[in-house]
Amino acid sequence: MPGTVLLLAASPVGKGCLVDAASVLPVLAAVPPAVLSGADTANVVELADPLEPQAVLTRLRAAATAPGPLTVFITGQLTLDRRQHLPHLALARTTPSTVRYTAFPWHWIREELRLRTPGSTTLLLDLHADAETWSWLRANPLDSGRGIAVYGRIAPPPSSRRVVAAPAYMKTVATILRSGRRPDLGELHQQALARVGSDGYGDLVLTVPGVVTTAAPAGSAARTPYRPELPRPQASDELNPADGSRAVTVVVRQADTRRVPPVPPAPLAPDDPHAYITAAVQDGRHADADALAAEHEQAAVRAHGAGSDQALHWAEVRADLAMFAGDPVRSCRTWLAVAGARLTAGQAPDSPAVEAAVDRAHHQWSQIRDVTPARELGTALAELRGRVPGRRQGALENVHRQLRQLQTQS
Repeated sequence: MPGTVLLLAASPVGKGCLVDAASVLPVLAAVPPAVLSGADTANVVELADPLEPQAVLTRLRAAATAPGPLTVFITGQLTLDRRQHLPHLALARTTPSTVRYTAFPWHWIREELRLRTPGSTTLLLDLHADAETWSWLRANPLDSGRGIAVYGRIAPPPSSRRVVAAPAYMKTVATILRSGRRPDLGELHQQALARVGSDGYGDLVLTVPGVVTTAAPAGSAARTPYRPELPRPQASDELNPADGSRAVTVVVRQADTRRVPPVPPAPLAPDDPHAYITAAVQDGRHADADALAAEHEQAAVRAHGAGSDQALHWAEVRADLAMFAGDPVRSCRTWLAVAGARLTAGQAPDSPAVEAAVDRAHHQWSQIRDVTPARELGTALAELRGRVPGRRQGALENVHRQLRQLQTQS
């Protein structure tokens, strides 16, 4: 099965730039796709200095839904938004005051990759942090999700802002891979660190093999991703601002025929309910998948309460299952319920989980073709959007505009 590789290099333009991220892309581009991926063949997508977070999200979402192993190479710099103090990948237009709207939230990576089979996804990171982010990292992990293998480093802020650093770790990784041999990822990581040498002694080293060893019991809070091998719909055109494609260099390289020994994925725990759900969706047994998820949701409600993280996790699983089954009405209704439950539990309207639930409800609502449920759910969505405007400018106006159009339809 072909693998997928996403090469992302991003850094701000101007004096806020800490690293010349895009300089690594020519070196990575010289590596055969199959070597980058570790699969027999691979497709490669490059993103160089993207302008818009939505452009990155679109490419990441497409890569996350592709079957086979996924390897994501990210080179750039981390910064925090001023409101929530959450890590973001700075993009070309990012400044300290515009992080929330011009940078790519790191938790979007976790959200988009959570549907993938554990052991099938690898992140290779060469990141530089500004002073505020470096202090944050000393007390908080950079969470990329469960079941995701993560290798790389985060470099501390430079002693002088006049110097733009080079992505030494990622260039070293690319140089090793250019030999045509892809060592085990742990070995590749150690070789790269050794070659960087004393220049990297102050770095925060990331080594997360991503092996899943325990199963998620019924009603547990574990968020082990399941991954139906089906296309995930893209965001509604009505909601998307200009995706930056005119200013983003996107290069797609098709599968290479050179054979490279693949890296075997980590095995799933035998009793993992997500594995059974994945198998059911792959076989087209959507009702069976939903029934199993419903059993775990009910068990979580009995054990922890309707507003618990455990119960809401399974509600989110069922919302995604409805989407894969082609039922946007049920998916939208479930996402609205999840968002409402999180707000009732005291979560902030701008918290990532609440915003994600409302955004997904909005997207599924845009897929509804039956006028009656579209009007009903649109009214509820408009009310919720008033409380949770999200990061996309004009989201509430979009709902009102669509509702007005629905009023003219019979």
